[in-house]
Amino acid sequence: MNRLLRLLFFATIVRLVVLLVIGLRIIDLSRLPKVGPAIICANHNSHLDTIVLMTIFPLRLLHLLRPVAAAEYFLQNQTLAWFAIHIIKIIPLERNKSSCTEHPLAKCSEALERGEILIIYPEGSRGEPESLASFQSGIAHLAKLHPEVPIYPAFIYGLGKVLPKGEMILVPFFCDIAIGEPIFWSSNKKSFMELLDREMKELSSKINITTF
Repeated sequence: MNRLLRLLFFATIVRLVVLLVIGLRIIDLSRLPKVGPAIICANHNSHLDTIVLMTIFPLRLLHLLRPVAAAEYFLQNQTLAWFAIHIIKIIPLERNKSSCTEHPLAKCSEALERGEILIIYPEGSRGEPESLASFQSGIAHLAKLHPEVPIYPAFIYGLGKVLPKGEMILVPFFCDIAIGEPIFWSSNKKSFMELLDREMKELSSKINITTF
């Protein structure tokens, strides 16, 4: 039943919102992974980021998509927790290390081992609209654990204006998503993070904006 509800939510409500409210241009859509395991690594300015990213995938891959999200936010009440876990199908990430009973990335690793596609925001939380913060190194640790898994950079522009942090009403605005070529774990954390940074800068340049 939950799988059917999830399919209906994305096939109807989300796609209708994207069609009627958001003018969406996708650059290099064909680069999206066709199978898992894989990781989508994106910047994060709006709660819309996740559902819009999930919508650009074909519905046949919906069951593989697993956004990684902060447990302290999405599990704070029963209704939100049920929706986040069963409809969005998040992997809750415990960012408070003292409260963790297992490795914070354990569930992410298990999802990749099952052949799922993770959606990760290495900034850690939503930033100011259309402003990219420095990436945290959690993505590097996950890449090192799974060096064979492709990581697809994705740069999102505009959704922070459609639904800025702290707002509840959607504002029509033209948005862009640029998908990069897959990258893999390199020899060390520093070189990997530098590679990811270069790829994100390259994607932002395709949208003709300055965010760095």
